[in-house]
Amino acid sequence: MKLSVLDLATVTQGHSAADALADTTRLAVQVEQLGYHRLWVAEHHCMPQVASSAPAVLIGHLADATTTLRIGAGGVMLPNHSPLVVAEQFATLEALHRGRIDLGLGRAPGTDPMTARALRRSGDLGADTFPQDVVELINYLADSDGPPTHPAPVPGRGYLPEMWLLGSSTFSAQLAGLLGLPFSFAYHFSPGQVDQAFAQYRDTFRPSAFLDRPRTMVAVSVLCAPTDEEAQWLAGPSALTILQLRTGRLGPLATPEEAAAYRYSPQERAVVDAATATHLIGDPETVHAGLVALQQRTDADEIMLSTRAHSLEARVQSLSLVAERWPTADRSTTAA
Repeated sequence: MKLSVLDLATVTQGHSAADALADTTRLAVQVEQLGYHRLWVAEHHCMPQVASSAPAVLIGHLADATTTLRIGAGGVMLPNHSPLVVAEQFATLEALHRGRIDLGLGRAPGTDPMTARALRRSGDLGADTFPQDVVELINYLADSDGPPTHPAPVPGRGYLPEMWLLGSSTFSAQLAGLLGLPFSFAYHFSPGQVDQAFAQYRDTFRPSAFLDRPRTMVAVSVLCAPTDEEAQWLAGPSALTILQLRTGRLGPLATPEEAAAYRYSPQERAVVDAATATHLIGDPETVHAGLVALQQRTDADEIMLSTRAHSLEARVQSLSLVAERWPTADRSTTAA
């Protein structure tokens, strides 16, 4: 079973958005050398901690920096954009990097309502038309002997990247099944419905020109270090982010020292503990056992690791330790 990586181009305390993008580029090179299957970046807007606001632009840069790693969006939030614009962007990426581009589509805006309205400049943000928008996008790019679409993007037909639907509930799971598309579940921030979503996806799956059988991926938060103590220390900033996000005080990702110095109230600690209960944080044995248990529970075909830490070195260390114990990782080369 394949392992992959989700990255948000995290802006950390004391560093700039340019630093975050440079780190994500260096991470992509390391991830490829470690034998991971794909790296996705996620679309978020107007968040001080996230620099991956323009996935298509970043994907092109990351694909240029690598040679075999699949690069994609996990995802593009389709309500923010017209299907034609997304089709043009990702058909261009597919034409430039044939067979290496993924397009994961999400139904949420990935931002606040005011920002979402500014992105699409329309009162209709498109969440209710998500199924129709997905079909429209596919029709622009899928191979077909029928008459050309109008409008007809260039690059267009024949330049469809590998498309996934993303979800944290059952809605996109059922839609992915009906359309015969792969489905990825966001267990890393919404674990509650993973079993139900995968069951409904498999129950509703119809073979298509894209897939003849269901194909699933589950994303999970992971931070691995040589010892449990070090892993918990490095995970402190991510835990603090959960609290900051819920209280509207989000800023750049704190340092481990800053996170350790924060004094949680009992109520705040309860919030963070509940949100991180399904995160895999610990030494290599602990994390490996957690990944095996998650795969056995979900029967997923692929696991995507979301690793947030203040330094690039801590992220690479975590992914390296996981890859060393995973039997399908290609370790013919090692990260520098």
